[in-house]
Amino acid sequence: MSTPSPASGSVPAADHASAPASKDVVEIERALNRIVYLTGRVRQHERLMALAGVSLDRAAVALLRQIADSEPMRPGELAARLAVEASHVTRQVQQLQKGGYLTRVPDPDDRRAQRIQLTAAGQEAIDRIRMASCRGMEVALAHWSPEELRQLSTLFHRMVDDFLRTDITLEGEGASSQPA
Repeated sequence: MSTPSPASGSVPAADHASAPASKDVVEIERALNRIVYLTGRVRQHERLMALAGVSLDRAAVALLRQIADSEPMRPGELAARLAVEASHVTRQVQQLQKGGYLTRVPDPDDRRAQRIQLTAAGQEAIDRIRMASCRGMEVALAHWSPEELRQLSTLFHRMVDDFLRTDITLEGEGASSQPA
């Protein structure tokens, strides 16, 4: 089995495919799948929307959250960040514009292009959704100490940042890891 090259820091794809994952990584993967399942359930989304007093589907919420967490961006960039087809973003943006949640603004780098940004109603909707979601988390994590909450937050952000820096694919010869 080959080892990572000091210069590249990457391991050949065949090594990733045949190497067993550590027990800790297996447990992290299991926990993440449980979180995705719990947060992705239709009933959970409907409950969150009812608590927030907002009527949006999951795709619309994901799109609004992404825009709320960044500066106005072009539709293509938004599609890339959400890992969806540009046509999906275009349709969703049109619906959210009609609903008053989004607006298009000129791109300061290219006046022929446009960027998408939240309207006041879009920002209010995201604020209400986040508030409702955070209230639920506070109830679930009420017995955690402030230090445990800080550690979890730090480690979650670190993990997501590492995932974003690493392109993990499961096609071709096996898994590969490439710096982004």
